[in-house]
Amino acid sequence: MIIKTYGASLMGIDANTITVEVNIAQGINFFLVGLPDAAVKESHQRIKASFLNCGYKFPGREITVNLAPADIRKEGSVFDLTIAIGILAVSDQLNSEELSSTMIVGELSLDGDLRPLKGALPIALKAKKDGFKNLILPKANANEAALVKGLNVFPAESLNEVIGHLNGSTRLEKKESEFNPINESVGMDSLDFNDVKGQFSVKRAFEIAAAGGHNILLIGPPGAGKSMLAKRLPSILPPMTMAEALETTKIHSVVGRVNASQGLVSERPFRKPHHTISDVALVGGGSYPQPGEISLAHNGVLFLDELPEYKRAVLEVMRQPLEDRTVTISRAKCSVDYPAGVTLVAAMNPCPCGFYNHPERQCSCGAQVVQRYLNKVSGPLLDRIDLHVEVTPVNYDDLASTIEQEGSKEIRERVIAARKIQQERFNKTPVLELADDHEKQIPQSETFNLEVHSNAEMRPKQLRRYCQLDKKSSDLVKNAMNALGLSARAYDRILKVARTIADLDASEDIKTNHIAEAIQYRSLDRENWAG
Repeated sequence: MIIKTYGASLMGIDANTITVEVNIAQGINFFLVGLPDAAVKESHQRIKASFLNCGYKFPGREITVNLAPADIRKEGSVFDLTIAIGILAVSDQLNSEELSSTMIVGELSLDGDLRPLKGALPIALKAKKDGFKNLILPKANANEAALVKGLNVFPAESLNEVIGHLNGSTRLEKKESEFNPINESVGMDSLDFNDVKGQFSVKRAFEIAAAGGHNILLIGPPGAGKSMLAKRLPSILPPMTMAEALETTKIHSVVGRVNASQGLVSERPFRKPHHTISDVALVGGGSYPQPGEISLAHNGVLFLDELPEYKRAVLEVMRQPLEDRTVTISRAKCSVDYPAGVTLVAAMNPCPCGFYNHPERQCSCGAQVVQRYLNKVSGPLLDRIDLHVEVTPVNYDDLASTIEQEGSKEIRERVIAARKIQQERFNKTPVLELADDHEKQIPQSETFNLEVHSNAEMRPKQLRRYCQLDKKSSDLVKNAMNALGLSARAYDRILKVARTIADLDASEDIKTNHIAEAIQYRSLDRENWAG
């Protein structure tokens, strides 16, 4: 006799439906097949103990459990409940009528209680996509799974509750989503730019970075306020759309970082990894691939303080994700993609002592020491950072001033207005036109990663269309490139930043003053700034 139950396994930030086939036959044995890892194999002991403590009998027969498809690696304890229900059904201790339309996931404790699982949102999305009507899962994950409309989510606290529900004796209560629409005040209840005295030019650079989704590098002496400014960037970013919130929640869900009481990540992430982080922890990876810090910061901010102190390999591995806004992790048996659409904020001292180019204090480092320190950050990585901003110390008059500084609310309003201009502009562009010429035949199912939401994501075709310059502006860019020795990538960055500055001015055309301001944010290119 064979009974089938249905669970799910995670692959990247998506889930795969797994069919759990349970067969009972003559003999006394237990076989678990289908590429299970150690945690899945250990489910046998957890299930036996939970049956004993909940008053159910583990069949004294030969039981074979197959996790299909058998060529997909099965990880974790999420299959405990799925297998347990299959064993109860095949041994006639459970009504199996609803099993074909129900996905069941959860980890069992020895007393039969259900523990929270990772990836509840991707699992719920997959259940709906594959036509399941019901989803049974631990109560701690209910808010997250209930975000998926059109799926009956039944949270349970124990094995007994699940059995009672399937037998019809005590039905579980369907979970309704408690999510409220994202409002514009989300993310503005803590740090505010009105706490920052002076630094008007740096605040302007942050406004441009927020408006266009640009990466920014802050370079200046200790105590100038680099970290203070960086931590306030999320307060001026526009609120997340529902699509962004769901995608961010999926990433945080697969690593178990979603707040059980909320279910949805509605604030833009701010991640600040220590400079001792490994390259795998930053971009993701491992034997069983997991998202790294750059993916956990997706749709938010990744702040790298003391940039030259990071290992060279760690910094260089970020180059591709910053350019493509996605991370591809390939292993012998699988390849997964993680989103990496971050706004990078990097901060660094200009030299080991920190006082090179300081207006008052003397630098104790020699020219070669300064150059060697700056060389820790490669030119190709600097090319991928749109705005290079020198942060100078705040003078006493600004610190002691009682004049109210402009707050995050006012800046955010201008950022949202600029983003709306960009959204309207890019929504008019057919998706296939966003690809380069050699990508014109992209299937419709693969065009999602070609969507553009901000100026920083523009591709060459869009640069040519939306960043046209008059002769005076073109000559200005030409002279700047010759004088500063800028690369072709830096040229593209200048055009993108200029387009954002024009959007902040609500200008249809890029003007000379927009180009001039954009060029000044390349003045910290290493060889020129330290020369």
